[in-house]
Amino acid sequence: MLPEDALKDLLSQKLTDQDRLLICLAVQPVRPREVKAIKSLAARAGWRAAQKKNVSAIFARCPSLAVRTSDGWELTAAGSQHVARIAGPLMSSPIPQVASSLRAQLVKVSSSDTQRFVEEAIVCFETRQYRAAVVLSWVGAIAVLQDHVVTNSLSQFNAEAIRRDSKWKPAKNADDLGSMKEFHFLEILESISVIGKNVKQELQKCLQLRNGCGHPNSLQLADHKVSAHIEDLILNVFAKF
Repeated sequence: MLPEDALKDLLSQKLTDQDRLLICLAVQPVRPREVKAIKSLAARAGWRAAQKKNVSAIFARCPSLAVRTSDGWELTAAGSQHVARIAGPLMSSPIPQVASSLRAQLVKVSSSDTQRFVEEAIVCFETRQYRAAVVLSWVGAIAVLQDHVVTNSLSQFNAEAIRRDSKWKPAKNADDLGSMKEFHFLEILESISVIGKNVKQELQKCLQLRNGCGHPNSLQLADHKVSAHIEDLILNVFAKF
């Protein structure tokens, strides 16, 4: 029902101990949980006071919402509905799921500088700083692509760049690649088969959104738009390169 990343937002609200503990039972993967596991889950999400709670006694006071089975405590159908009412938009919001997916890819990024950019993008997304999330996630994705070119395709890239522009000074590192406009960078990546045509087109859409977010204007964003942008980058860049 709930990704673990959503816990910190929910447990920080003014809720009863009972509701906080019921929410812990709704964290994916939904399964029976022993008291020790419930307390550990709550503590990781910032509710350290859970360590001192009598979890079983609290659940015993709401038998219609949680039951003790041979494997641990778990929600009843009524308990699941109760948590859904408490969690509200977080139950269907893409923010926790997308943030979790992006963090899963973060460990695969070799550059520490890029990792920091992506981590900042995740934090911005989670706190609904949508423009910053779009810009930083894009910067991280471009950095991954630039590192890939330097490691695997630099001579091919320079040859194609010179063919297109005789004034291009052959790049030696990622910083040199950064002097090229990102639109043209993507065009060359397609030309030397680092990415396909459809991927290039999707990334150019991401670039267009990034450009719209990088300047003061009337552009309005919501979580689904930004999550789609980040998911495109996850699927086409972070998970591949």
